[in-house]
Amino acid sequence: MALTQERKKELVEEFKTHDKDTGSPEVQVAILTEQINSLNEHLRDHKKDHHSRRGLLKMVGKRRNLLTFLRNKDVTRYRNLIKKLGLRR
Repeated sequence: MALTQERKKELVEEFKTHDKDTGSPEVQVAILTEQINSLNEHLRDHKKDHHSRRGLLKMVGKRRNLLTFLRNKDVTRYRNLIKKLGLRR
């Protein structure tokens, strides 16, 4: 259920904006999306796991705030990120 270090490094490499970037909104949203998808799979099997569901809702809220920040800051970066991650169908 947890994100491995290798997968996290792959996401950072794919979504970074410059060489030493690890905390830009794009990277944070990509990591949160990966965790949200993983937790969704877990909750399909364990329907009564309300503690994990609460964590999922917190992650979704954090991702929403980061996406709103990015949309207000730079719309083209926001649109590219949404397209890459496959959000907002």
